[in-house]
Amino acid sequence: MSGAGSLQTIGIVGAGAYGAALALAAARAGRDVLLWARDATAVEAISRTRQAPRLPGVMLPDSVSATTSLSDLLAADALLLTVPTQSLRQACEALGPRLPADRPVISAAKGIEQRTGLFTTQIIAQALPGARPAILSGPSFAADIGKGLPTAVTLAATDATLAQALAEALSSPAFRIYHSADPRGVEIGGAAKNVLAIAAGIAIGLGYGESARAALVARGFAELRRFGQAHGAQSETLMGLSGLGDVVLSCASPQSRNFAFGLALGQGRSVTQAAGSTLAEGAFTAQILAQMAQAGGVDMPIAEAVAGIIDGTIGVREAVTGLLARPLRAERERESE
Repeated sequence: MSGAGSLQTIGIVGAGAYGAALALAAARAGRDVLLWARDATAVEAISRTRQAPRLPGVMLPDSVSATTSLSDLLAADALLLTVPTQSLRQACEALGPRLPADRPVISAAKGIEQRTGLFTTQIIAQALPGARPAILSGPSFAADIGKGLPTAVTLAATDATLAQALAEALSSPAFRIYHSADPRGVEIGGAAKNVLAIAAGIAIGLGYGESARAALVARGFAELRRFGQAHGAQSETLMGLSGLGDVVLSCASPQSRNFAFGLALGQGRSVTQAAGSTLAEGAFTAQILAQMAQAGGVDMPIAEAVAGIIDGTIGVREAVTGLLARPLRAERERESE
């Protein structure tokens, strides 16, 4: 596992927009890809048209093969799991004891498991004890990856050599992967930024303007850093692609599902109406993030406000107005709360 040569075949669990985009990215990096989809119709469409239904207009090369059988992925040299965080454990358990020992399993999910408070590499380690967990995260939209637009993300594992080998195996000229030995920092950046994106969307939906959004994002990023430091994350990671970089992208664009969800909430829609067919990942993360922060004595008022809005204990306008009216203090003092 010292180099990319032993990582020729990549198995991807999940053929949604992001899974299909990562399949294309891996193919561009010269890898053979096995793309698993639950829906046989999607597999048939990919095989017949070379296009993924959730990523229209992008052609998949012949090096990407689609399947409905998880057993086909057991032969892959590494696995990428692109299912949502709350479905990650189920996906791991479906792979089960048949997965060969020491197989790298990379999560591309951005969240915290509601029931346990575990981060994604912890879920993988618990559900697949023989696997080698890793996390891929950073500022990246599936559509941009699919079009081959320049994108940079981070891949982290506690084994720095493994992280480097995986990053090298999946990188291409337009899809740059930086490696890290700080998976916790990468996971916290990806999970917390989704909650911040909801808050930013709410502010814009309420008509509070760009200045209010900037204030919420800046103070929210301070919350993210406090939470990260409390959980042993490296400050360099939080200031990097998977932390600050992802915050900038997700809090500024309606392409972000979390921002769009918050925008709809701010415009007066209910949680169900704002969610549409799929609830944004940050909506699941907000409550457990706020609970973990409170348990650890970490001040995260923005995360708490988003959690309160989603569970219905506080109104949207009341929550945001309260955040913007918090007591004035020296900024350095607020940063260290």
